[in-house]
Order: sequence, then structure tokens, then C-alpha cells
Amino acid sequence: MANILVVDDEHGIRDLLWEILNDEGHSVDLAENAAQARSARLRERPDLVLLDIWMPDTDGVTLLKEWSSNGLLTMPVIMMSGHATIDTAVEATKIGALAFLEKPITLQKLLKAVEQALARGSFRKPAPTMAPVLPVASDALISFASPVHVGTVEASLQSSQNFVLDKPLREARDEFEKAYFEYHLSRENGSMTRVAEKTGLERTHLYRKLKQLGVDLTRGKRGAM
Repeated sequence: MANILVVDDEHGIRDLLWEILNDEGHSVDLAENAAQARSARLRERPDLVLLDIWMPDTDGVTLLKEWSSNGLLTMPVIMMSGHATIDTAVEATKIGALAFLEKPITLQKLLKAVEQALARGSFRKPAPTMAPVLPVASDALISFASPVHVGTVEASLQSSQNFVLDKPLREARDEFEKAYFEYHLSRENGSMTRVAEKTGLERTHLYRKLKQLGVDLTRGKRGAM
């Protein structure tokens, strides 16, 4: 888990980046201007900074120059903007920025840039804990002659989920879907972003589905008991 500082004057952008990066297990600090960014830089000593270029008081490139000239550019910085020119991006790179992300930022580009930046910096992620293997029948075939016993994996315990087939289809389907999403939440350590990718669902639809099924969203989170 890394400490990441997000600096952006747009409330919606800050919230979105916080949600995505928090889902990835990172500790995220937010700043809406250069003054808050300076304080957060000294207080939190972030492993990575996502820095918007256009801000009302001091723009991101000026803040980047300030950090560089004062010897405070000790962490990788990724610049962000929806209106910056190529010259601005090149200038930021020359000053010391590691990468540039153009808004609107796609999920894949954000996660890839963050991963590469952390790999380039001094921070190293700990090796992920291996999730328990889901037991299945031989040759991945399950007999339906009797109630199916499928092992489900949760963050804090392992238990057997009994699927009783002698019930309405809707109820049986809901039970299976709940176990299915709990399994993937556990394997991805509670990351909604990765579960969405694994299951092929949009994040908004996934949230609604999990709430509808009554899935405990805290169980798969890192460190949850």
C-alpha cells in the first residue's frame, strides 16, 4: 500500500481518484490547491503525487518547479490536465515529472501510470497474500443429483455454501450470485475496480448489484477482521 497525494481543484476529480486508488488499497490524501499540497507534502511524505496543471492559485508546473528547486521532489509526480499543450507536458517532464495523464483519465491508463510510477520510486508493494483455492469437483464438474456444496472464500473465514435446488429459480440465482461476488471480492482483497474488471460489470452496476444481494462490502477489504 502506498501513500498517494492527489492535487486537483475539481471536487469530482478528487473524489473519483480517491475512490479508485482507495479500492486499490492505497492511502490517499487530497488537496485542492498548491497551499494544501505543500502542507500535505511535508506532513504525509507521499510515495506518489498526482498533480493537476491548471489550478487557481499556483499552477501545477510552478509547484513542480518549486519542489524541484527546494530539493523536495523526492517522490514520483504524475501531471494531469485536460487542456495542457504538448509543450507544457514536455516542460513538466524536463522539470522532473514522471508522466502526463490527459483528462478525462481512463481507468486503465491511471492504474498503469500509478503502477509504473511506484515501481520507479523507492516504494515497493508487499507481495500479495495468496487467496485460498476454491474447491471444485473432479474435472470441474459438479453433480446436481443432490444439493451442491461449493466452498466460498471470504476475507476473514472459509465456509461451505449449500445451494439447495428445490426452491424458486430467483432465490437460487440470488444465492449463487451472492457467493460468486463474495468469492471475487475476497480474491481481489475487496477492490471494486478489479472485481468489476473480472466480472465484466460497470462499477455503478456492480455497486447496485452487491447492495441488492446484501453483500458485506467490508469483508474483502485489506485488514478487515
